[in-house]
Amino acid sequence: MKAIIIGAGIGGLTAALSLHAAGIDVEVFETVRDIKPLGQGINLQPNGVREFTELGLGEGLAATAIETSTLSYYNKLGQLIWTEPRGLRAGYKWPQYSIHRGDLQAVLLAALRERAGADSLHVGFHFESFDQDEKEVRAHFIDRQNQRSAGTSKGDILIGADGINSRLRRILYPNEGPPVDSGRVQWRGSVIADPFLDGRTQVMIGHREQRSIIYPMSKKIATTGKSEINWLTVLGGQWSLDKQEVWDRRVSKERFFAPFAAWNFDWIDVAGLIEQTTEIYEHPEVDRDALPKWSFGRVTLLGDAAHPMRPVGSQAGTQAIIDARVLAKALAASPLDTARALVDYEKDRLPVVTEVMLRNREYGPEIVMQMAEERAPKGFTSIEEIIPRHELETIARDFKIAAGFDPESLNRRPSLSVAGSRV
Repeated sequence: MKAIIIGAGIGGLTAALSLHAAGIDVEVFETVRDIKPLGQGINLQPNGVREFTELGLGEGLAATAIETSTLSYYNKLGQLIWTEPRGLRAGYKWPQYSIHRGDLQAVLLAALRERAGADSLHVGFHFESFDQDEKEVRAHFIDRQNQRSAGTSKGDILIGADGINSRLRRILYPNEGPPVDSGRVQWRGSVIADPFLDGRTQVMIGHREQRSIIYPMSKKIATTGKSEINWLTVLGGQWSLDKQEVWDRRVSKERFFAPFAAWNFDWIDVAGLIEQTTEIYEHPEVDRDALPKWSFGRVTLLGDAAHPMRPVGSQAGTQAIIDARVLAKALAASPLDTARALVDYEKDRLPVVTEVMLRNREYGPEIVMQMAEERAPKGFTSIEEIIPRHELETIARDFKIAAGFDPESLNRRPSLSVAGSRV
């Protein structure tokens, strides 16, 4: 069996490694010619880290990422709403990691080239169209520099892992339209600074219409006594962007800084982190509505191409990883009926990620920050006077269960690795 994968992001590369481990030949096609360590940070939940560990990537991640110790939510005044241990400290068999997307992509690329060979990855190939019959699927590519044909690749399955603006998704659903606007805009950056709290904590500050997510993401920098800190800020209400065209636009802090200028708390100086950052990027906060199906004969979608979601609960990357592993297992279980395998994969994953996507629209576990804002906009003396502890515990537990990473279930779940795997 041979799989053609569109996109060399986290989902596409994890799919390639998982399929190769299951004995399936893979070819990955990426639009850009030079894959650089772009983007900012990403949080990998223990269910995602488990899959990377079982793929033999655990040592590479541990050498690069920060092992997250704690997740804490604060109101806009810097008062603690809820805190909980994460990863191994929370009883998981696997850690939670915070890592730069470029560093994670480098780990995955190195593994793919080593295991499947350098010729398994093709750069500068922009996916244009496909056709299929009962024997094979054919993916057609162009060179975007000259708009000429870049050739055709033939395989048994075609996997679209090409992100929220997926070309394959547009072909399958030509009338879908643009992403769904949340009415909010986000700005991202990273900066080398002094550690905050224990140097391994992820924090969420604010409420739905004004919030920040901050965490350290480099083990190498941590050994110097500093932190490479990833930050994201979000504002809602008055913001308006062309959601189709404005992606990763570099901007100055003046565009959004004023509402955060007073965010200098005794445990972290948010305003200072923003002021020290030299490169800041602007993104519309969008997602897409859930699809009724992903799989069409020999063709399917994965990750953000299948289920783009808002940056809530640190789920998008982890869920793409799980997609890839479930897909590989389904194909290994039905090697003579690829269409059936793709439907089985879809039946397993589509309901789960749809639930997560909908919860993220309602603010997921970060709803505790909105509750604190609505019930005590001027702050509180004791959080339990406005949100009882059992309510906070229920919100945290229910989201983990829905997203597939509550400790008890994850620790006892059978492995997604294929028997006889090459890893």
